[in-house]
Amino acid sequence: MLAIRIPRRKAVALATAAVLAGLAAPAATATPATPVTVTETATTTAASYDPAYYDAAAGKTGTALKSALHTIISDQTKLSYSAVWNALKVTDQDPDNSNNVILLYSGISRSKSLNGGDVGDWNREHVWAKSHGDFGTSTGPGTDLHHLRPEDVQVNSVRGNKDFDNGGSSFTNGGGSLTDANSFEPRDAVKGDVARMILYMAVRYEGTDGWPDLEPNDSVTNGANPYHGRLSVLKQWHQQDPPSAFEQHRNDVIFASYQHNRNPFIDHPEWVEAIW
Repeated sequence: MLAIRIPRRKAVALATAAVLAGLAAPAATATPATPVTVTETATTTAASYDPAYYDAAAGKTGTALKSALHTIISDQTKLSYSAVWNALKVTDQDPDNSNNVILLYSGISRSKSLNGGDVGDWNREHVWAKSHGDFGTSTGPGTDLHHLRPEDVQVNSVRGNKDFDNGGSSFTNGGGSLTDANSFEPRDAVKGDVARMILYMAVRYEGTDGWPDLEPNDSVTNGANPYHGRLSVLKQWHQQDPPSAFEQHRNDVIFASYQHNRNPFIDHPEWVEAIW
C-alpha cells in the first residue's frame, strides 16, 4: 500500500524517470520472502501528470471520445518481450518490500528474483489474453505494460485465456480469485484494475496499426476472436473497485519511465460510462 504519491508535471518527467528507474535494482542480498497477501486501498490523489495530455478528449463522449483517446495513447514507446521482465519489477514493486513484486490475482508478495517458468516462480500474465486476437508476445499488444502483470506460474495457468465473469471455485494461491470452466473472477481488490486494463486495450488497439481491433463484449466464449468479456461485469467491477494508490502509481511509472502513455480510465474513471 502506498502511503505517499508525489505529484509531478510533464516538464519534470525526465527527472522523475531517473528517480523511478533507481527502483529497478533490487538489493544485492534479495531473498524470497514469506508470501503475504497485500490489499490495495482506493484513494484520491492529486494529478501526477500534465492534464493537458488529455486536451484532445475534452468535451467528447461515445465513439468520438474513444477515437480521441486512441490517438492520444497510441503515441507510445514499445518494449520487447524480454524487457518486460525488468519493467514489471519496477511497475509492480511491493511498496513495503523493494525486493518483491505483488502478484496480480494472488495478492502475494514474491521475490523479484523468482521470475521464470517453474513452480514457485512468477511470470508475465497477459490480462487481455494474448490468444484473443492471436497477437502473441510480439512487440505491440503482446508487450504492452498496461495489461501485463506479474503472476504465479500455476495461477497464470489456471486463468489461461478465460474471459472474466463472476462465479467459480477457489484454487491454490488464488488469493480469493475464482474460476470455472469458461471464466475467471479476480480477487476483489483488483477487480477494477482488471476492468480498466481490458478497456485500455480496447481503446489502444483499434485495428489501425497492424494489430487486431480489440473490443469488449458480453460473452465468455470468445476463444481466438479479438474480443474479451464480460463487459457488463467489467463495468460493475470498475465501479466497485476504484483506482487504488498502487494502480495510480503504476500508471505514473509506465508513463514516466517506459511507454510514455497512460491508461485513461485510471485518470478519468468517468470515461468508462461515457464510452460504454
